[in-house]
Amino acid sequence: MKLPSYETLALEPRGEHVLQVTLNRPQVLNAFNTQMGRDTLDLWTRLTADPGELRCLVLTGAGERAFCAGGDLKERHGMSEEAWRAQHELFERGFVALMELPLPVIAAVNGHAYGGGLETALGCDFIYAARGARFALSEVRLGIMPGGCGTQNLARAVGERRAKELILTARAFSAEEGLAWGLFNRVCEPGAVLAEALATADEIAANAPLSVRQAKKSIHYGLQMDLATGYRFEIEAYNRLVDTEDRHEGVRAFNEKRKPVFRGK
Repeated sequence: MKLPSYETLALEPRGEHVLQVTLNRPQVLNAFNTQMGRDTLDLWTRLTADPGELRCLVLTGAGERAFCAGGDLKERHGMSEEAWRAQHELFERGFVALMELPLPVIAAVNGHAYGGGLETALGCDFIYAARGARFALSEVRLGIMPGGCGTQNLARAVGERRAKELILTARAFSAEEGLAWGLFNRVCEPGAVLAEALATADEIAANAPLSVRQAKKSIHYGLQMDLATGYRFEIEAYNRLVDTEDRHEGVRAFNEKRKPVFRGK
């Protein structure tokens, strides 16, 4: 599958099944502007419609200082209410497209992540964070509030009371604090966060891709249901795998004591 080139994103295949996506505006700490909103929405939509041979994504930021500083406030300075709402609608569709992407997405947060930058990481399936980086949902200091699913995803990750404290104070926190609260899966040395995320992506990509996507879907949507309904959703997802070629291959390879060759069929 051939992907287009983007003005604000750098795409780098890492083997046949993993794609590294880099927010690529290092001169402004990878802040989200309107073009980055268009680019990310287009990419997530394309990969949802046709992932090709891809099985996992790693999302990171260019440069050594920041993953993403949030919305580009220089672009927003003097923006009319109509233009602001139109831009935010674009961002909203991008956040939803990221969260609903069938492929697993690992955030390799290589540096500071504020506002919409942290919300972007929260929209991924899990997060590896660089030691020494700082994080905050600081929107209330600007007269707005988190609008990229931050009030929802942060509360689901760290609990209601911790999320209220962080969002209402706009207080910054460390990678180690985020790890202790369950927000981050791993804290890495700054130069190693991308490599560690890519290594995990390779582990995921080695598994049956249809199984991975169905399991992700079951976790994501099942947590929005009561337990019994979520379990029924899980079984529906499970049953779609029973007659796949990959399921037959997995069982056959186990019995033949070899590594399975999955084809996503």
